[in-house]
Amino acid sequence: MKDLLRKIRATGRVAEPPPARPEGASPERAREFGGSVQVRHVDAGSCNGCEVEIASAFGPVYDAERYGARLVASPRHADALLVTGPVTRNMRMALRRTFEAVPEPKVVVAVGDCARNCGVFAEAYGVVGAVGDVVPVDVEVPGCPPPPDAITAALRGLTGR
Repeated sequence: MKDLLRKIRATGRVAEPPPARPEGASPERAREFGGSVQVRHVDAGSCNGCEVEIASAFGPVYDAERYGARLVASPRHADALLVTGPVTRNMRMALRRTFEAVPEPKVVVAVGDCARNCGVFAEAYGVVGAVGDVVPVDVEVPGCPPPPDAITAALRGLTGR
């Protein structure tokens, strides 16, 4: 037991270095966040594939929180909306109200092909359209579903870390 404690003490903390900062312009409004962004996730009608990847992005491997992005439960506490899925008829008004509840400056991130252009749900009877048809979108993350590192890179673009 003592040998193990000595080894732990001698080694100290061990963590992988962060990947290089993502290239690309961040939205002008994101510069006001000061290195941290509070994120509210909204499922506008997705298949939950993107939600699994968002959970991974905030999990211990990709750890989006170490770059200053944090999930919050209320849109009134949020700086950004992370929207997944095509907007369904039932979610159109809820997404609009959630967007209006977020204080200025605010940023909307469309995660996944469904949020960007309705993906495989295009022309479906219950779909109103893409997220950009209901609220203004500042950042898009392509993929079906997008990998956690792409989601983390988009959030890093908002925080500047």
